[in-house]
Amino acid sequence: MPSFKIDVSTAVVFVATAPVPKLVSKQTGEIAVDRETGAKLVTVGLLISDEGEGSLYQVTIPETGVPETLTPGTPVSVIGLKARDWENEFNGQKRHGLAFRAVAITSGV
Repeated sequence: MPSFKIDVSTAVVFVATAPVPKLVSKQTGEIAVDRETGAKLVTVGLLISDEGEGSLYQVTIPETGVPETLTPGTPVSVIGLKARDWENEFNGQKRHGLAFRAVAITSGV
């Protein structure tokens, strides 16, 4: 499915939740990896505020693109943020939504 670039150049972005490993399966604890680079993936909660509106997004980022010192409340810059729609079926019920992915985040603005 295609992905779409998201322009956050005028937004204020803060870490809302610290990075946690993105799991392929909660039962096995297997950590997801980037298909292109093989880097482990993490999920970070980001509060993105722009034009008077703020929203919390769970963003998947390669572990190599996340500073180790990241803590909630830290202002960050987001590099290469994209959104992609998804759909799956689980136990006979269809689900759909948006997945957010970035190349990296850096501390500071």
